[in-house]
Amino acid sequence: MKTFSATPHDIEQRWFIVDADGMVLGRLAAEIAKVIRGKHKPIFTPHMDTGDNVIVINASKVKVTGRKAEQKEYFSHTGYMGHERFTPFATLLARHPERIIEKAVYGMLPKNALGRQVLRRKLRVYADSNHPHTAQQPTPMPFTKSEK
Repeated sequence: MKTFSATPHDIEQRWFIVDADGMVLGRLAAEIAKVIRGKHKPIFTPHMDTGDNVIVINASKVKVTGRKAEQKEYFSHTGYMGHERFTPFATLLARHPERIIEKAVYGMLPKNALGRQVLRRKLRVYADSNHPHTAQQPTPMPFTKSEK
């Protein structure tokens, strides 16, 4: 039996919508990364874009476990020696809640041309429940009980 490799004719991309209200950040990001990459499909091929588009709403209501709300920091660098900046989780959640989910999901995507140029464009995150993607007719993404 030959190994199956998807071709552009085999790929059908859908749109999913996820309500992040009350969901744990890491578990949510892992599921979203799996769908964006296409690993939930039987036609998954590592070097092809077989994944689906994901819309995340209510990003400002995502939760973290343990003491991460006080201890977690996000790193950035200005480009100058010694100029590293650390932003606390609570500050980023108040100012830009969509970046929290984006950083978590992007960290789980492959660090190659496919991950940087193609897969990053498949995620749309919104802080509240309004989104402009009603024309794509997104379907709710199914979760098992342990992922909620």
